[in-house]
Amino acid sequence: MAEGVIVAALVIALIVVSVRRGGGTADASPAAGPADAGTAMCPAIPVANQILPSIVTISASRGVQSGTGSGQVFRDGGYILTNDHVVSPGVGGTISVQYSDGHNAAAVLVGRDPSTDLAVLKASDEAKGYPVIGLGSSAGLQVGQPVVALGAPLGLASTVTSGIVSALDRYVPVPGDGVTHHLIGAIQTDAAINPGNSGGALVDCAGKLVGVNAAIATVPNEAGVGGGGSVGLGFAIPIDLANPIADELIRTGKPGHPTTGLQLQEIPPALAKASGAPSGLFVLAATGPGAKAGLKAGDVITAVDGAPAVSSEQIVVATLTRKAGDTLELTYVRAGTSATTSLTLAAP
Repeated sequence: MAEGVIVAALVIALIVVSVRRGGGTADASPAAGPADAGTAMCPAIPVANQILPSIVTISASRGVQSGTGSGQVFRDGGYILTNDHVVSPGVGGTISVQYSDGHNAAAVLVGRDPSTDLAVLKASDEAKGYPVIGLGSSAGLQVGQPVVALGAPLGLASTVTSGIVSALDRYVPVPGDGVTHHLIGAIQTDAAINPGNSGGALVDCAGKLVGVNAAIATVPNEAGVGGGGSVGLGFAIPIDLANPIADELIRTGKPGHPTTGLQLQEIPPALAKASGAPSGLFVLAATGPGAKAGLKAGDVITAVDGAPAVSSEQIVVATLTRKAGDTLELTYVRAGTSATTSLTLAAP
């Protein structure tokens, strides 16, 4: 959770990027090549011409709730990748997409994963005539590498901004509507990302999708409330994490994250000190994988994979980044005696 501490130390407030609808046009042209090693910016004109036809503005509504955001056609058949918080206002309601040439189409929700803030839509017209964005890899990204962000900030569709990867492997928990979105291994960029860019593309200089823009940091006002636009700290979900989750959403409609079978309660260090109990994660209940690992209600988990157990989010992140059959090494205390066990994650 060190990266969350870094964000707090910068005295900034993380906010989920909110959005409004917009419109625009773009012309296609040949793909851009990678920037030279010493180039500070991508050649944004050819990148924009290549990628904008794949970018959509998403409108979602249910009753009095409504919102808009960005997304991209990333699979044949009209499949569109975006953020969960962009489509959540339309769950049980209506969702539509607008392409860069102004064409509108209805869309249905294929699947959503609130935990990682990802969702997949399918356009009713199957995005006929619109190109599929090329998928890159986030694994090879380097700090200082130029990138381009595309979307509809402040309702202004077909907007393109450029910058660099300013940091990698950030962990950014973002409070949502009754859920916390966990941006894991997030790409930090100074490419201007504003309210409306949510779900839009972060691409490399070859126009390949390397991240899904999801959140920004803002400077709090005198009341300590965050708000406003970009201050050069944006965060994108790496495509190497997003792509397999999107595949699972298309295949089953669900994210399929494994489970530990544990119900946990954090024990603050101050409370532990006052009571003489160990600090860590109190086990409220252990079923399935947790019970098979030998854990019982009343145990206190003091370490997760060798790191001190300070937050239940450590367990959540572990399940979001691993698959069924992978293991967690947990150190726990029972009746004053410490022990270590391996917990095998199970399918949900």
